[in-house]
Amino acid sequence: MNLLNPKLEKYAHLDEKSRNLMLKTIEFFEKKGKQKILKDDHDKVWYADFLEFVKKEKAFAILMTPSGYGASDSRWDSNRIMAFNEILGFYGLCYWYTWQVSMLGVGPIWISKNETIKKKTAKLLEDGEIFAFGLSEKEHGADLIGSDMMLIPNGDGTYKASGDKFYIGNGNKAAIVSTFGKMSDTGEFVFFGVNSQHEKYELKPNIVTSQNYVAEFELHDYPITEDDIISKGRAAWDTSLATIAFCKFNLGWGSVGICTHAFYEALNHASHRRLFNQYVTDFTHIKQIFMDCFTRLTAMKLFSMRATDYMRTASATDKRYLLFNPMEKMKVTTQGEEVVIGLWDVIAAKGVNKDAYFELAIRDIQMLPRLEGTVHVNMILIMKFMQNYFFKSDDSLPAIPRVYDTKDDTYLFNQGATTKGFDKIVFHDYKKAYDLYQLPNIEVFKKQIEKFKEFLEKAAPSKEQSADLGYMLTVGEIFTLVAYGQLILESASLEKTNDDLVDQIFDFLIRDFSKFATQLYSKPSSTPVQQEICLRMLQKPVPNEERFHRIYKDQLLTLADTYEMNA
Repeated sequence: MNLLNPKLEKYAHLDEKSRNLMLKTIEFFEKKGKQKILKDDHDKVWYADFLEFVKKEKAFAILMTPSGYGASDSRWDSNRIMAFNEILGFYGLCYWYTWQVSMLGVGPIWISKNETIKKKTAKLLEDGEIFAFGLSEKEHGADLIGSDMMLIPNGDGTYKASGDKFYIGNGNKAAIVSTFGKMSDTGEFVFFGVNSQHEKYELKPNIVTSQNYVAEFELHDYPITEDDIISKGRAAWDTSLATIAFCKFNLGWGSVGICTHAFYEALNHASHRRLFNQYVTDFTHIKQIFMDCFTRLTAMKLFSMRATDYMRTASATDKRYLLFNPMEKMKVTTQGEEVVIGLWDVIAAKGVNKDAYFELAIRDIQMLPRLEGTVHVNMILIMKFMQNYFFKSDDSLPAIPRVYDTKDDTYLFNQGATTKGFDKIVFHDYKKAYDLYQLPNIEVFKKQIEKFKEFLEKAAPSKEQSADLGYMLTVGEIFTLVAYGQLILESASLEKTNDDLVDQIFDFLIRDFSKFATQLYSKPSSTPVQQEICLRMLQKPVPNEERFHRIYKDQLLTLADTYEMNA
């Protein structure tokens, strides 16, 4: 596995049509050039040129039309969708954002049983239109139960919609805004589609200062027919959560893209800068920072590739993706913050220069953990799987290969109630992944895992501690590290990743484990037994200077000057 280098990447694992689209997208941004991208960002220019490219190349139509609704080769293929996410994140989060909120907009429609609006959506995608997801409200945020948007029956089979939505990306131009609300007469939930250009749709001023248009809008007796109804009742509720479930996966891959571009820029700068008669990259502490950033970024991508495999093979009998999906949103994006902040410590003031991509990265990397549900919301979801993950493994579950098949990931539109049945979701034994390698740091990490299991068996959180979200979030961080490491190892094995690099990845994972164990020890409510086990979780990586310097010299420094964006 290699970090994305747009000037070298061939996308050999994709079919010709998908490969050509990725390469044309890269060409669009490289031809536009870094200075124009930065100027558009500083001037907050609506990205009409990018959307014109999308229309000309039918990019959104190719990537977001499932089979049966567009061209004969249409499919919803998470593998190429993630490749596109990485590219857009690499060049600028604003481009990623208009794509992301369009996907949120079409998600409820593809889940719907309304064939009329599905066919309409396919045609609009073909025409190069964009979409929006009308969920949040000013007073209620993403509290769906509190929604004040109302659909009012007229008594003749038609309706009128009234109410306000807030923080709606693409709300200024969307051909269809998939809007969540309630039926005024029954109180049941409903999804319906509206057009942002309609006279009964009042667009209010942009609520953010960026190239994106994040709208507040109000519907004033907007006319709705049955053809505009996406879903009703329980189906509308499930549709909203299912859409968020597969769309929030995009955030991790966007973070990988941002970090990769920032890494190249920081390394290029540092490797040419001499201070106190030596290159910045020769300082001992800088070497350690670069190594941590490089291994964290490599781990982010290895995990993301493997989590995509589980997304693509999900089914009614295999829902392991429901753990790895919120981890992609929560863990990968927070790791992205650590990478960019670490790189910023290397390049310092250069990071806020107006001619540096890094300036965008510093701002944008902080957005991703906080979109499509906060880190805390996703951690609460992750913790629902902890007991089954550790204590109820099922080895009858199929081994998942690397999934590069050109297939339609149709299960994502048939997830059903994603908030039910967590206690029935089981996982294969995580130890299988950890036994793939006999490396020093992995052996240390396995000891930490065993102590954490002992914690759960002998000193499980009390009823009072379980009700303390601050306490449980730290427990969740430790659990997350175990599942994160599992998928990293599965992916590294499939990618034939160098053993030195795999062992070095677990250097930071051991330190992170010890950090969270220390936090858990320090919680005011931690009992003496819990504290004693936490102390035994504290471990340090196995030192190996030769391994460190091999990676630094042969894998990290060799990336210097291999990519620089066209001016």
